[in-house]
Amino acid sequence: MRLNEYTTLGRSGLVVSPLCLGTMTFGTEWGWGADEKISRALFDRYLESGGNFIDTADGYTGGKSEEMLGQFIADGGLRDKIVLATKFTFCADPANPNAGGNGRKNIHRALEGSLRRLRTDYIDLYWLHAWDTVTPVKEVVATLNDLVQQGKIRHYGFSDTPAWYLSRAYTLAEKEGKDRLIALQLEYSLVERNIEREHIPAAQELGLGVCPWSPLAGGFLSGKYKREGDGGSGDGRLEKTKDSGNPALKKFSEQNWNILNALLEVAKKIGRPPAQVALNWVATQPGITSTILGASKLSQLEDNLRAIDFSIPAELRDRLDQVSAPASIHPYMFFEPFIQRMIHGNAPVSRWSPARSSREKAMPESAGKEKVA
Repeated sequence: MRLNEYTTLGRSGLVVSPLCLGTMTFGTEWGWGADEKISRALFDRYLESGGNFIDTADGYTGGKSEEMLGQFIADGGLRDKIVLATKFTFCADPANPNAGGNGRKNIHRALEGSLRRLRTDYIDLYWLHAWDTVTPVKEVVATLNDLVQQGKIRHYGFSDTPAWYLSRAYTLAEKEGKDRLIALQLEYSLVERNIEREHIPAAQELGLGVCPWSPLAGGFLSGKYKREGDGGSGDGRLEKTKDSGNPALKKFSEQNWNILNALLEVAKKIGRPPAQVALNWVATQPGITSTILGASKLSQLEDNLRAIDFSIPAELRDRLDQVSAPASIHPYMFFEPFIQRMIHGNAPVSRWSPARSSREKAMPESAGKEKVA
């Protein structure tokens, strides 16, 4: 696979690269990341390699990420060549409850700000950044549908939302003849596989693209961190943000160290850096469309861009699958082989699906990958 082997995002006509350039690292306002010169070099190198999909958010580095991207795109006259994605949800003013969330008022406020910083009059893919727990899904769908009709956004997707919420949003839009979401952006890596329980099957059933974020678990899977007692140390984002209180950045656990050890063994056997192996595993999982890369150095990006030009041998992939498998918990244990045999008997039964490889990246027309035997 190569970076310029494009695919449609879900069942839309939006064509994207298998690796997406994430720009949370564009700017040094958060105490880590890349300055403008390095950010421009990262941007240019990604495009030179054949990539066309850029992801940002209104809150990344206080809006600096969007401002830089707007400048880079304008300087190169690249707007028509780039699939530009940004996000709304997080609060821009802690004293104003309507300056955050997913209500109609904030969506319009956030979009106007993003369009201004990005120097464009439309967004190709507008992400709901996270479920705010209060806005009715019907309001979200109606607002985003109106923005599509107005030409201010071309498509929309959901990031970090419950599977039931995104399924209800899709169904409401389908029932009412409105534009439907086309993709999901969710955390996914060897140390965070919980979306396999609900979100991946929902995406396959509804025809949604899946764009994983943090495929290296904030750098944990690059091998740069060393275990120290109950924690770890290393020169990277996890070290610099360890006191932030953000649960998404807590990666030092017994289970995760075991996964990292297995990853290091596999990487050594195939002669590849652990970061490349971890990225390759994510990018070639069933249902995955475009995996989001983050880098603060050009050497990191160069390394990551080579993550999809090889295959992990089946026996080594099985090793990674087994050591990182999510725990068997209720009710998901009822869908596993032991109880499925109690339902179907000893004869293997599988759901019909179009004939295609379980590792093929194209989005299937229906789910149909769950085997019960």
